[in-house]
Amino acid sequence: MSGTFLGTPAFPEAARAALSDTQLRRNLAHATTTIRTKRAKVVGEVDEWEQLRLAGEAIKNRALRHLPHYLEQLERSLTEAGATVHWARDAAEANAIVVDIVRKHGTDEVVKVKSMATQEIDLNGALEAAGIHAWETDLAELIVQLGDDLPSHILVPAIHRNRAEIREIFLREMGRAGRAAPEDLTDEPAQLAAAARAHLREKFLRAKVAVSGANFAVAETGALTVVESEGNGRMCLTLPEVLVSVVGIEKVLPSHQDLDVMLQLLPRSSTGERMNPYTSTWTGVTPGDGPQEVHVVLLDNGRTDVLADPTGRQTLRCIRCSACLNVCPVYERTGGHAYGSVYPGPIGAILTPQLRGVGHDAQTDSLPFASSLCGACFEVCPVRIDIPEVLVHLRAQVVDAHKRERSLPSVQDLAMKAASWAFSSSSRTAAAERAAGFGGRLAAKVGRTAPGGRPVLGAIPGPAGAWSDSRDVPVPAPESFRQWWARTDGGRTEREERR
Repeated sequence: MSGTFLGTPAFPEAARAALSDTQLRRNLAHATTTIRTKRAKVVGEVDEWEQLRLAGEAIKNRALRHLPHYLEQLERSLTEAGATVHWARDAAEANAIVVDIVRKHGTDEVVKVKSMATQEIDLNGALEAAGIHAWETDLAELIVQLGDDLPSHILVPAIHRNRAEIREIFLREMGRAGRAAPEDLTDEPAQLAAAARAHLREKFLRAKVAVSGANFAVAETGALTVVESEGNGRMCLTLPEVLVSVVGIEKVLPSHQDLDVMLQLLPRSSTGERMNPYTSTWTGVTPGDGPQEVHVVLLDNGRTDVLADPTGRQTLRCIRCSACLNVCPVYERTGGHAYGSVYPGPIGAILTPQLRGVGHDAQTDSLPFASSLCGACFEVCPVRIDIPEVLVHLRAQVVDAHKRERSLPSVQDLAMKAASWAFSSSSRTAAAERAAGFGGRLAAKVGRTAPGGRPVLGAIPGPAGAWSDSRDVPVPAPESFRQWWARTDGGRTEREERR
């Protein structure tokens, strides 16, 4: 079993540790630059790309606006196709359902398709606690699992590892979990992939139960869809006797026409490909072909709470493409582990606090502040989630939650109240400007000069010291705009017009 994010420090502390890891930063810079470049190329080929984004946004909005209707339709369609539908309010219910299904079939192992939903609920941990081995079959997830590591990216969970590190993990760990890696294994990608293929083949052939997620679930037919690049998902979805799919309730789409739009947006945004090498769609049970028992676990786990927030509900449009991670300057320098969640990067900074709730945990409360608000994430999001808007919205929620906990106002609260008092009156604002100008003239004599000849203050004493430690604080102008206006032609003209 891989480790968990429990006990991860708040983002500022975790980010400082990540920034000191030069190998991590090199790995991230190389990987994100490569993916960004591929994405930009294939997106540039589509003249109507912005229209596709608008269509994707509209489709997801319609599905979320009528979510109860489409979920009930999906349940009917799945049941008519021979699948068994389960509803899970939270992680505990979802895990219990999956564990019970596996136990009923008398097996102690399952093979898994890469799934963010099962990571979110820590299904692997629940299965291990029940004595059931869960084998990850996605190459990157396999690397993470064998290395007793944590995922750091939505699409490429082992993005923080380079080829040499992966080779060492395979040589050291594969033999303990099944077929060992060849002793002469090199770090060539083809050899690493071949070693993984041989290691996983025996697991595919003997597994009775497979677990998957789904990228999309079509309400009108009950069809579930998984997109992938390696073919391991196809093996899990076709070879075992029993298939259990854990699907977030926000993954529902009204129709196959909507799926057509999403299958144009997702691969270009995620892997920088025109289409995924493997797009698997299955609908219930087909006698004599594929799994003969299909279960679908529809997972809430906080999603209805997100849906109730008019600003935050746009987060549920996310199709897990990871485009926002690949353009984020914060993610590129800190990596995914610093976020302390299976959902890292900009989307994790808004999704995790909404699913968990704010005001309860310092690590979760730090995530909305893990951003420069540059807006690059919104520009690349295929379903136009305004992540900066939600970040600011969540920051306000975090501040308000902590206000309720304090009996006395903080220094920041007092400063904001003082500013509000001063700026709510033109006479008080003018007095503050005069005072600042007088202070600026004095400060110019004792301050220092920044590059370019601009006078700046040194370190500010007191609570503002931490802010000034990393910034040059400009000296206030000796004359305010009001004073300048009053003594120049503009002010004289205004007085003459009044006469």
